[in-house]
Amino acid sequence: MDGQMFEPKKNSAWMSMMILLGLTFACAFAVQVIVIVGILMSTGDIKSMLEGGGTSIFSENTYVLYIILAASSISTFLLPSLFLQLTEKNQYRYFPAEPFQLKNYLVLIFLFLLVCNPAMEVVSRWNMDMKLPDFLEKTELWMRSQEDQMKELTVKLVMVDSIGKLMLNLLVMAVIPAIVEEYYFRGALQNILGRLFKNVHLAIWVTAIIFSAIHVQFYGFFPRMLLGLIFGYAFLWSQNIWVPIFAHFLNNASVTIIAFVYARDGKTYEDLQNADPYTIPFYISSIILSVAIAFYFYKISNQKTKSNELKLD
Repeated sequence: MDGQMFEPKKNSAWMSMMILLGLTFACAFAVQVIVIVGILMSTGDIKSMLEGGGTSIFSENTYVLYIILAASSISTFLLPSLFLQLTEKNQYRYFPAEPFQLKNYLVLIFLFLLVCNPAMEVVSRWNMDMKLPDFLEKTELWMRSQEDQMKELTVKLVMVDSIGKLMLNLLVMAVIPAIVEEYYFRGALQNILGRLFKNVHLAIWVTAIIFSAIHVQFYGFFPRMLLGLIFGYAFLWSQNIWVPIFAHFLNNASVTIIAFVYARDGKTYEDLQNADPYTIPFYISSIILSVAIAFYFYKISNQKTKSNELKLD
């Protein structure tokens, strides 16, 4: 009775969402302004910036791009998530790290990503070849333009042939995004949407859609959405934020390392995108094995649920 009387009032899902979005805009704006001003002051490029030519420092200097990307990721995703948890520390647990079967989960998610690669490639090729109806021609041209801009930036960053830049790429494009994006999307947003919808599966799907859309790469939307679903269910079933973080890291790191190998061999980004397709038996095996591993992952998660029920009894 006394415990119920003094139990702290919990924020509603809408209140948590407003706090998260407010923190997102505030942190992203504040940190990025500080970083950009700091870069301009350190390079002495403020005058040319004011005259309209200062953007060259951002597009031509790769290390400046790394700093901006890292600062943007941390300020937009990690800081708001951490501040939200601090604000609601006595109400919700956004970043659980249950140790139950962790090693098995990590091995299974690694195997899952490995065997589902052919199936994901089919979705990726279909998405890249996607055509919109004629009445959406202008929209399609804009989408292609955005995709080309992102491609130009991606080529500039990932097609490197030095070990030093590979290590930097792994940090900025694999380690940091894996941690900060999973804290934000799976940790904070998926939790809030689950409370809002009263349906965890709907929350996972909506989070995956937002996760993909936020990258503004329309011709990679569906593969990234599927990755969001994989990360979402891995988090739901494992109840350990480090499982989707590990999966996210593996996905990004594999692309980064493959790009490095291609660059060393004198190949281009187009060669990377147009790699030879798998054979039909590979695709069929990929789907069957992916389903089997996912089912086993789910089965292990159920063991913990049953174990907890026995303890309660």
